[in-house]
Parts: sequence; structure tokens; C-alpha cells
Amino acid sequence: MGTVEVDEFTPHREHLVRVAYRMLGSLADAEDAVQEAWLRWQRADRSDIVDPRAWLTRVTGRICLDVLRSARVTREAYVGPWLPEPLVERLPAESASASGAGADPADIAVLDDTVRIALLHLLERLTPEQRVAFVLHDVFGIPFDGIASALGTKVDTARQLASRARRLLHSSAPPPLAPLPEQRATVEAFFEACQGGDLARLTSLLAPDVEFHSDGGGKVRAALRPIVGIEKVIRFLLGILEQAGNAVVPEPALVNGQYGVVLRLRPNYSADAEYRAWVAGRETLGVVVPDVSADGRISRISFVVNPEKLRHLPPVDDGSGVS
Repeated sequence: MGTVEVDEFTPHREHLVRVAYRMLGSLADAEDAVQEAWLRWQRADRSDIVDPRAWLTRVTGRICLDVLRSARVTREAYVGPWLPEPLVERLPAESASASGAGADPADIAVLDDTVRIALLHLLERLTPEQRVAFVLHDVFGIPFDGIASALGTKVDTARQLASRARRLLHSSAPPPLAPLPEQRATVEAFFEACQGGDLARLTSLLAPDVEFHSDGGGKVRAALRPIVGIEKVIRFLLGILEQAGNAVVPEPALVNGQYGVVLRLRPNYSADAEYRAWVAGRETLGVVVPDVSADGRISRISFVVNPEKLRHLPPVDDGSGVS
């Protein structure tokens, strides 16, 4: 590939990965889609392309549509709940102080809601066409004529697809998140209560209808269906902690724009044969993403333990990720 061609494409690559990730929920699949968009860019007649970013966004949308259509069978056969691959990055400076005092305002900025685990999970209810139309229009502002081109349909149909998606998401939308410092305080209190077995404290930190979603993908043990309600969630959490004992080190991180925790195996930890079989040589055991609502209580917990969604996880402090 020529240097000029690379320079023309490179400024748009990060944007295209953001587009594809919101559609596919997988960073690896998103990067594959962007690579395919690059190949189509190479083959295209540039004289017909007025706006390269708009053209590349439409092409990426079309590629993602094909991926989503082929993935539906796989997703329907998925073992247990499917959750998106978590995006883990370094916490902003304000996490060092619950008040945020002295933090750079740019550091306090949290990723927008369109990358939240709960919302990406909700997008799974949409048809591939609805998902592409919604993401392209409502998230990235692509006009409906461009969306119709990506979907191979009429403009009115593209508009209807986005509208139906919007109605479904509005009726089931997760509650807004608390500011990041409040998330931090609640999540830290939650883990302290879990580790101390403080049932009263746990009960006060969880919403009455709290949901727990865990994604093991059939690779490791996980709940095969969502767990709903304080008592059931607490019982399940304490069971996990009893099994893990002191083998797990929780590391705070920014996960899909929220205050989350990466669970890693304690270095040089020796345990009985059953526990060694459970961790199966993994260093990173899972990613926990609690949704802390404006009232300071946790309304949902997403727990990704599928090793295939964790193997490319960067170290927490390296600052990488997709925004």
C-alpha cells in the first residue's frame, strides 16, 4: 500500500473502529471490519468519493451488517447471556479523589452512553438492519440517504428502521449513570461489603430489582441466565467469593466508560486442584461492570468471564482503549 493511500485512510481509522464496535460489540470484529473497509477503499474509484469519511462510514456499516447477519445464528446458540467484549483503559486522574478536586476537566470526561455494556447488550434485541440504522444515524449522524445506501434499501425504510430501534431502546433504556466519582465510591463500598460478607451494607447498595448478567460463553462456569433481585444476586455473589477466597486481586479500571473492576489471579497463588482447574491458567479471571444509578445504588452488574473476550485485555494502566 502506498504512503499516500495510508495517509488518506489513517485519519479515519479510529472513527471507523468506534462505529464498528458499537455495531458488533467486539473489538476484534470491529478491527476486522475496518480492515475490510480499507481493502474496499483501495479498490474504489476515488474520483467518485466526495467525502471520504462519510463513504468509509457507510462501507463499514455495510460490512458490519453482513457480520451481524451471519452472527445471528451463532448468537442464538450462545451458551448463557451474551455480553460485549469489554474495553478496558486507565482510570482518569479524578479517580484518585472521590471529589474530583484538582482533576483536569478533560480527564473527568466519561465515554458517552453509546458504548455502555448495558446499552450494547440491549442492542442485541434489534435486527441487524435496525442496529446499523440506529448506530449510523443516532450515534454518528449519518443522513438517511447514506444509511439507505449502506443497507441497500429506500430512504423511508432506513428512517423507519432507525425509528423502530429508537422506540425499543427508549422503552428499555438503562437508567442514567451517576458521575464517575460517585460510581467509584459505590463500587468500592460494594466490593468491601462483598469481601466482608456485610449483608446489610450490600442490601443498601443494590437496587431492589438489580440484575446480574454473566458471560462465560460455555468456556467457564457462569450463570446461564440473568439473576434478578437483591437476595438472589447477593447469594450468587457470595458464592463466587467463597470459591475464589483470597486468590483474586481486584484492579479498578475504566470499562466502557464506567468505573469497573478487572479481577486478576494473585501472583504465585497456590490453591487446591479444583480451583486451579477453575482458573485454567488464566491471569485475568473476569471484568465486573456495575451500573451505578443517580441514587447511588447498583441497578445492574455485568460480569464478563469468557476467556475469549479477555485474552486481548491490556494492562489496566497502559491507557489503551476505544472511545
